[in-house]
Amino acid sequence: MVPSGALVLIAVCCFSFIGPTFMSSDYSEESSNKILQNNNVDIKNDDRKGPVEGKQTLKFLYCYSCGYQKAFDHYSSILEDKYPELNIVGANYNPSIMHLIGAKILSVAKMLTIIAIGSGVNFFEYIGKDQPNWWIWCVSNKIYACLVVFFGSNMFEGMLISTGAFELYFNDIPVWSKLQTGRIPQPIELFQIIDNYLMFDSPYTS
Repeated sequence: MVPSGALVLIAVCCFSFIGPTFMSSDYSEESSNKILQNNNVDIKNDDRKGPVEGKQTLKFLYCYSCGYQKAFDHYSSILEDKYPELNIVGANYNPSIMHLIGAKILSVAKMLTIIAIGSGVNFFEYIGKDQPNWWIWCVSNKIYACLVVFFGSNMFEGMLISTGAFELYFNDIPVWSKLQTGRIPQPIELFQIIDNYLMFDSPYTS
């Protein structure tokens, strides 16, 4: 029989491979493809031209780790009813390369630390140092220490990959930025933006 404590450590180590950093980066591509497929409609009879053939396109780039997926779903549902001719797409707004690399490094360090604590390895002896008291405590309280490392690291990873973005582009023209305004647009504001651009029929009109 495998001790229950060991099973917990194994589960934590395995889940550390798919922390928020990896989940966020994987979501970006898969979500974009899924949303684009869901919005793929027959446009052969439409003579207008745009970034997507024959369709006016409203693109949402949002921070998935901030929970803005629900806001996008809500807005896209409203807009599809009000503007059925509008092509609506959405995707994750990726953090900067430096933040993404930092989060990846932190995720790997988290995994290695959990493995080291779980196995009880005294790597301090390899550098000719005595084990510090905090490491002795971690090895003596493996489950609690691993959980602290896991959730603590996840918190900092989330801070690195969270952009707070909710950016809108109409035919690739930026029309709203939460990074600049500090807030998400109200539905009435979004309607006004779209109506104004549709009124001028955008630069892609034939």
